[in-house]
This record gives sequence, C-alpha cells and structure tokens, in this order.
Amino acid sequence: MKISKSKVAIIGSGAVGATTAYSLVVQGVAAEVVLVDLNQEKAGGEALDMQHSMEFQRRNVRVGAGGYEECADADIVVITAAAPLNGETDRRAMLDKSASIMRSIVPQVMASGFDGIFLVVSNPVDVMAWLVWKLSGLPASRVIGTGTILETARLKHLIAKAMLIDPRSVDAYVMGEHGDAMMIPWSHVRAGGKSFQIIAKEKGGRLNEIDLEHMVEEVRKSGGYVLKAKGNTQYGIASAVTAIVKAILYDENQIYAVSAYLDGEYGESGIYCGVPAILNRNGVEDIGEFYLTGEEQAQFSGSARVIRENIRRLGEQDIL
Repeated sequence: MKISKSKVAIIGSGAVGATTAYSLVVQGVAAEVVLVDLNQEKAGGEALDMQHSMEFQRRNVRVGAGGYEECADADIVVITAAAPLNGETDRRAMLDKSASIMRSIVPQVMASGFDGIFLVVSNPVDVMAWLVWKLSGLPASRVIGTGTILETARLKHLIAKAMLIDPRSVDAYVMGEHGDAMMIPWSHVRAGGKSFQIIAKEKGGRLNEIDLEHMVEEVRKSGGYVLKAKGNTQYGIASAVTAIVKAILYDENQIYAVSAYLDGEYGESGIYCGVPAILNRNGVEDIGEFYLTGEEQAQFSGSARVIRENIRRLGEQDIL
C-alpha cells in the first residue's frame, strides 16, 4: 500500500520565501514544507519558528530546512531567491543578477533528481521563468511564473473598493509582462456579471470617480507604493503563490493569470507571459485565449515585445 504525501520546497528564506512557507502552513496546503537557502541558519530559524506555531494550526505540517537534496521528492519547487534591490524598483534592472542566481539554483535542483513543477517568483519573473525552463529541460507546462496574478488581485481590489463589493465578485485579469508593460483587457472585465466599461461610463451615485486610465496606473504602481513604504512586498505575493500551489496539488483546474509559455496563443511564441491559464496537477493544463479588441491585442503584443527583448539580452550572455 502506497500513501502519497505533498511536499513543497522553497528556495530562498527571505521575506517572500518565509511568508510563503507560513501561508502554506496556516492554510494546511501541503503535508511538508522545506526551506532551502545559502544562509542555512536563517532557513533553520524560520523553520523552527513555524514548528513552534503548529500547536495552533489547522494541520500538523512538517516544516524543515535543508539543502538541495530536499528537492528530490518535492512536488513543487518554488524559487523566491533574488538579488537585493538596493533601492532599485525596476524589475528588469535586476535581470543579470537574477539570471546568475537561476543558473546557480536550477542545476542543483535538477541534480537532486527533482521531477516536479517549478514555480518561479523571482523577478523579472517572465524572463526568469523562461530561463528556468531552459536550464531545467522540463516540459514548458511544468515551469510556471507568478506572472500577473498579483496585478490581477490589485485590479480586483480597486474595482471592488470603487463599487463597495467583494473583490471575489469581480471577474478580471491583468495580462502581459509583470511590470510596467502590463495591460488590462477591459473588454473582459465584469463586476456582478456586468461589463465594467459600461459601469464606468454610467457614473451614477458612488461610481462618479471611476477613471479607467487612472485605475490602470494604480495597478501598475501599487507594488512600488508598497516597496517605498516598507521595503518589500510579501503578503500579497505569498498568498498568490499559495493559491497556485493549492491549485496544482489539489488538481483544481483553477484559472489564474500566471506566466505561462506561449506557443502561438495571442499570436506570440517562444516566451513566458502573463495570461489566464488552467492550473492542475499537470501544471499549466491549457491556455484559454480571450478574444481581444484590436487595441488590446496591440497592447499585449507590445508587452510581449518587452519580454522578448529581455530574453534576447539574456541570450547574448548565455549559451542555452
């Protein structure tokens, strides 16, 4: 008789990695969570702190810290390790440093015998997801970036705040690059089943202040506001990673806006880009294409072009 368990390994025990681990523990998503970090003392301390919380959790999750050998039997390896920002807020500016980190991490994970799913959080996430795919040799469906899932949550928050409704009553996705080149396909945004473009035009009662362009800018700059105020983002992205992990481990067929490999979808190929995708035990099961308006398609193509340019820049320095 074989009893299977679920295990998630998190590479990086900084604010994002540790908060992600704790989120997984609090929600009881996996049977085992392990932290891997160059700073083994830090990883061990974070794990011990979470172990001391188990008395009060919904599930007795096994939490530990260790080396890359811990990835061998992991279902999912989450990469949160990243170069220090040092005051830099441009995700693309961290390209070379982040790429160096991926080149160090991925071969060691694969050498352990890992045969699961990579979930890439490190920025610039679309380019890093592409690099992890290339370095790992895994099928593209089993390498996923967090993409625009957090921008999507921020958009739904802003719409819900304007309408005084629950953000879960908003149907919306942000697409494209996880960065300034992101775009919102407004033609597919619904609130309570009604087109939000129509709602914004009606401008009745409490909706008088809705400005779609201003809302786009708010979504685009939200992460920067948090970074400036506290030096990092952690709760939103950790919650997003937990949702993705849960969709995979529980075989949910959930649709999230993640960075997935495009092979002709939306007229783009050979890159990872933020799109709504169905997630289950296989990773990215499918990418259901939206019909975009001409303007939206042009915006998406422009966003994809930014990602492609950064991949080319990476390729000039790398033999893949």
